[in-house]
Amino acid sequence: MAPVACADHNVLEQQLKDTIQSLHNVMVQVSAYDTATASSSTSPISTPVTSIYGGPNSNPNNPNSTSNLTTGAGAARPSRDVIATELTALQRSLATVHRTASTPTPDEALPHIPPELIQYVDNGRNPDIYTREFVELVRRNNQLMRGKQDAFASFRDVLAGEMERAMPELREDAAHVVVATGGRQR
Repeated sequence: MAPVACADHNVLEQQLKDTIQSLHNVMVQVSAYDTATASSSTSPISTPVTSIYGGPNSNPNNPNSTSNLTTGAGAARPSRDVIATELTALQRSLATVHRTASTPTPDEALPHIPPELIQYVDNGRNPDIYTREFVELVRRNNQLMRGKQDAFASFRDVLAGEMERAMPELREDAAHVVVATGGRQR
């Protein structure tokens, strides 16, 4: 596979980490979901969500990060609002990853991978075996094609010889056709 520039790889890796963090936050919020309304002041979610990559998720460069899920007055937000916020953050991070992955620059575009190879790997087979079988198939087809070319070249020479014997006035034309199609002049 073609190498991707390190800076873009690191950016994409950070975006994937942010997406995974958003998924983790949604999972935590769903597991602690309560049906409290917006007017309720009690909620089991009053502690900050910790990043699964270490420490609180308070990356100042990440607009999707959530460092504290409590409101300023110390009253906890209802789970429904927190889940809505986390789902919105997840949607933004997924859109960012999609946008980054779907708009590569021409010098960073990945090569085309044959669907047969992807299916081969999906079936749990070794891609090296696919490559070996592909090379053997190409070699076999090349040998077959070379045999056909040799047979047609031989037929061309035999036909030219027979035409020269049968119609001596076409000797020059037959020789010209033989040379033009890769044969040797007689």
